[in-house]
Amino acid sequence: MTGNNIQLDTKGRLKHFLTIEGIDRSLFIEILDYAESFAAVGERAVKKVPLLRGKTIANLFFEPSTRTRTTFELAAKRLSADVLNLNILSSATKKGETLLDTLQTLEAMHCDMFIIRHPNSGAAHFIASKVAPHIRVINGGDGRHAHPTQALLDMFTIRKHKPDFTTLKVAIIGDVSHSRVARSEIHALSVLGVPEIRVIGPRTLIPNDIESLGAHPYYDMNDGLKDVDVVMMLRLQRERMRSALLPSEYEYFKRYGLNEEKLALAKPDAIVMHPGPINRGIEIDSKIADSERSVILQQVSHGIAVRMAVMAMTMGNRSGETQ
Repeated sequence: MTGNNIQLDTKGRLKHFLTIEGIDRSLFIEILDYAESFAAVGERAVKKVPLLRGKTIANLFFEPSTRTRTTFELAAKRLSADVLNLNILSSATKKGETLLDTLQTLEAMHCDMFIIRHPNSGAAHFIASKVAPHIRVINGGDGRHAHPTQALLDMFTIRKHKPDFTTLKVAIIGDVSHSRVARSEIHALSVLGVPEIRVIGPRTLIPNDIESLGAHPYYDMNDGLKDVDVVMMLRLQRERMRSALLPSEYEYFKRYGLNEEKLALAKPDAIVMHPGPINRGIEIDSKIADSERSVILQQVSHGIAVRMAVMAMTMGNRSGETQ
């Protein structure tokens, strides 16, 4: 099996969820539709469904995360699963135990699913190829490679406001070169038929081969934002500021930060997105982040429903089985 189709079983159903690559449009839409059925669970007095009762899900985060880890934990608990959170940074691997030893130990504890966040690209694929056949693996972000559930929840959010992807112009702005989110977003938008995907940022932060992914580079934000329907800001890692890639926070915000003046170039009903956490005054002005056009908090809420859908589907539950 190749790295992409290891996540599908022989019938083309989700076995693991590692990357957007290899997921066709029909399966993508099925996941989004299934997530719709979970969105209402959070509004109930009892925010639980019994789909994964008796299953044990381990959050294995090899790098810090709050938002992603918390939403995965909430999603698992709302599916009635037992959740094990491992602080890998201060656990067995730090004491010299190998990754495979850690996995085998967790398998011996009869875990059913691993949620993996790892600084190395390809780590989730490697783990999926090594685990016991009954264990499912979901990629919570690996290196610069992929963050597939983030892309899913963003597509879910866009669909709430702009149902027809085939008419959209979408701009992704910021540190595209180092962003696993951006790569997954571009693949997801392409799968859903978005005709125009733009990436905007300094030349030092836009990959040279970006057009091979189906995106068009813009180095001037005013040009790139013209008439777009969706503005997706990326988190700028502050360490970039201390390298030769960028001049200063002030200069970056002046050229590539989103404010009211720049947003006015987009369509009047354009929505603003950000995967978080936000660096206010660097990537985005607070007036925009807190405005009615911002769907940033909606992305967080939708992330729970989307991750519930992915967990349920990888464990063999299909649409219509939310009760």
